[in-house]
Amino acid sequence: MTIRTIPAYILPTPSDLPQDKVSWPFDPDRAVLLIHDMQDYFVGFYGPENPAIIHCVETIVRLKRHLKALGVPVVYTAQPAVQSDEDRGLLNDMWGPGLTRRPDEAGIVAPLAPDADDRVLTKWRYSAFFRAPLAEVLAESGRDQLLICGVYAHIGVMQTAVDAFMRGIKPFLVADAIADFTREDHLAALRYVARNAGRTLHSDSILSPPVDAFTREGLRATLLASLDASLGEEPGDDDNLMDFGLDSITVMQLVNAWKAAGIEIGFAEMAVRPTINGWWGLLAPKLAPKPAPNSVLPA
Repeated sequence: MTIRTIPAYILPTPSDLPQDKVSWPFDPDRAVLLIHDMQDYFVGFYGPENPAIIHCVETIVRLKRHLKALGVPVVYTAQPAVQSDEDRGLLNDMWGPGLTRRPDEAGIVAPLAPDADDRVLTKWRYSAFFRAPLAEVLAESGRDQLLICGVYAHIGVMQTAVDAFMRGIKPFLVADAIADFTREDHLAALRYVARNAGRTLHSDSILSPPVDAFTREGLRATLLASLDASLGEEPGDDDNLMDFGLDSITVMQLVNAWKAAGIEIGFAEMAVRPTINGWWGLLAPKLAPKPAPNSVLPA
């Protein structure tokens, strides 16, 4: 009756995304980020070393940081620590007492702790709209897109997306920022939403470095956008970026972007001097134009 321990599985990659029926462009100026049910109780079923939930949490952290910098409002859902039988209704038949049996696990997981300006809505059923002012939050902010991440994909995440669609709100699921009981369940939820109610995205499409990451100022801007703003200061060009919260996902995206442009710079090279000047020193020589094959070199 309760949730069982959730085994590790590989989160979807861009190549795993289903074909969307609609082509709505994601627009941060029209969106609200929903962090769905990321409470200690629900996340705890993955265990402390499960790479699926570790990667999911890390991706949500980066999405939140990036989107808040763009002015996107952030809303959380969380079930209350204690719920009466009347409040739980048929959830008791399906899942038992749930969180009410472990009220000390009602908090949002630490890496995703809400900021003072974030909204936390009480969650009563699968859909985040049920008995909660989520639609009003979007309407008041003049937004009509809902970017959804969290757990569990084939239950509350999917039902919230469907409910959003029926209310005229365009839902977007971030495929690698949600998690589920199994990879099969996860992919099934993506397919259902893509076919019936919204769009599916990979975080890379939101967080990928811009083209100007191939200039010195562009590289600096890309890196600064990914750092932990809560530290209250920006690194200098010779400061160690790891001390300012740079994570491995950003580094991987830079390496992949450079590789796609024919520039080979490896993690080992970058680790020697993880600074803006250090990485520009690796990149700049590879951007220099090469002489034509038959050009005459000066004597």
